[in-house]
Amino acid sequence: MKQPVLGFKRRDYWHWLEQLPQQDTCSGVTPLSIMVEKASSCEKVLTAQGRGRYFLRLALNQKSLATAIQQLARSPKLLECYDPLVSVLGNEDFMEPFLSLMLVVSEMNFSLDLQNSSFLDESWLLPVCLTYETVPCRELGMVLRYLDGRIFVIEVLPESQAEVDEVVLAGDVIDEISGFSLRNARNGQAGTVLQKLKGKPLSFRMIRWKWHDGGMYKPLLPYLKVLREKVPSFQLQQEHRHKEEKEERCLQGGRLLYNLRYLGQANVGKYGGKEVLDEGIPTVLEQHLCPRVLFQYPYPEISCVGRCLDSNNLFAFCVAVSPGTPEHSTFDCLVFESNSANECEEIIKRIAAGFKHTEWFV
Repeated sequence: MKQPVLGFKRRDYWHWLEQLPQQDTCSGVTPLSIMVEKASSCEKVLTAQGRGRYFLRLALNQKSLATAIQQLARSPKLLECYDPLVSVLGNEDFMEPFLSLMLVVSEMNFSLDLQNSSFLDESWLLPVCLTYETVPCRELGMVLRYLDGRIFVIEVLPESQAEVDEVVLAGDVIDEISGFSLRNARNGQAGTVLQKLKGKPLSFRMIRWKWHDGGMYKPLLPYLKVLREKVPSFQLQQEHRHKEEKEERCLQGGRLLYNLRYLGQANVGKYGGKEVLDEGIPTVLEQHLCPRVLFQYPYPEISCVGRCLDSNNLFAFCVAVSPGTPEHSTFDCLVFESNSANECEEIIKRIAAGFKHTEWFV
């Protein structure tokens, strides 16, 4: 591509791609013009280079890359900007085989994660992204630092909800909160978004500081160097604090599994406080029901959890039978038998921790 003689502003292929809809004024709204608009309005890329890279990934997903190349080749004004000696588009001998290759590529199936776009300004090398979903909290326990429009987690506080959930590591970047992009974020913007979402379950899109090979994601190096200068105590967190003690236990999908014996359930009426456990547990034990595991209850449906003083390895929790109509709902008491008193106590504490960190709204 020919560059300006004085070199004041370097041209990028995106500058020509974004002009394609203007060159084809007769066609109105087309798939190509829609892709250009999406790339132009993407909040996660700020530069021409980033928008061009985003467009190429979008075009691969849409099987439309060849269409964009053909449109460029049919635009005489745009072709004037290409150097015929080194440019594929500016040289007919190169253009034909290149277009044939693009037509083959357009027949392939691509499923590129377009949400993973926040580092396209810097690199084609994309980070590891993950989703962190958690309950509505007064305090998540993540200490944040804003740096050049990015939000870094510089510490995960002990005993906080973020530590209990064991998803976020110190050094990770918050990319989105419940669909709100935080690319190019200003100071305090994460708090503003969280205030708007007060009382609702939260979904964070995180960028992991580690890459697929376990080493550091290279485009983060300049940021982390500045972070260490500004916050001398900052250290990258390699693993979650409790990972070592969990390695010997059964894990599935990153969650602890407990081998319990389900003893049954009994309806305890319209009150679901901890006082009814002293009635509910003996009632279930007298029924001698066959064990069945056929349920899953989120925190908002659990009203209490505990155990009897004379049964250290038995515990129970109460759940609303009809949570959708709380004024008419009664409660069931579900009773379990664990393998030991210590395991029983640990399970109760984990459920109770969920209550502690969950923010309730009536």
